[in-house]
Amino acid sequence: MTETEDWLCAALARPAGPSSDFDLNPGIRPSADKPLRPAAVLVPVWLRPEGAGLILTKRSSHLKHHPGQIAFPGGKVDPTDAGPETAALRETREEIGLPPDRVDIIGTLPVHETVTGFAITPYVGLIRGPFDPMPEAGEVDEVFTVPLAHVLSPSRFAIERRQWMGVWRRYYAVPYGPYYIWGATARILRGLADRVET
Repeated sequence: MTETEDWLCAALARPAGPSSDFDLNPGIRPSADKPLRPAAVLVPVWLRPEGAGLILTKRSSHLKHHPGQIAFPGGKVDPTDAGPETAALRETREEIGLPPDRVDIIGTLPVHETVTGFAITPYVGLIRGPFDPMPEAGEVDEVFTVPLAHVLSPSRFAIERRQWMGVWRRYYAVPYGPYYIWGATARILRGLADRVET
């Protein structure tokens, strides 16, 4: 095991609290009887000689939902998927061209509830060796890598706000260069960062 693998596995073994878009906005939480749709994402950690990196995508600016936003590869769990992990790996292959057999899943993060009605299961996976991303045409504008240390340092996160449906909403953000990483993606990463620091 590499040092990165050691401390990631140790972090994943520590207790974790709930994760949702409502953590900073308890007043906008919807009714508990409204079912959430299952989804899954991969948190892909690329173990490279120059240092571990986190692979992220920039969604196409032409998409109806969340255009241009920074996201983990992943999506809805389809009826044909064996479960959330299968969905995360399938979507990752479709969105960035990473075959499932290149991913070593080492754990999960708490299910994240979104304001758009999804319950997202994040899977942390390790990628070794060379990888040439292939963005899915029409869905993904760009695939890029952020140094893992950048997104696992709580001090790099800020709490910002914007209006959503006429209400001020607070959210985490962890910008990197030209990339504005915020919302559910930043909240999931902040949860992992807190466990690494513990």
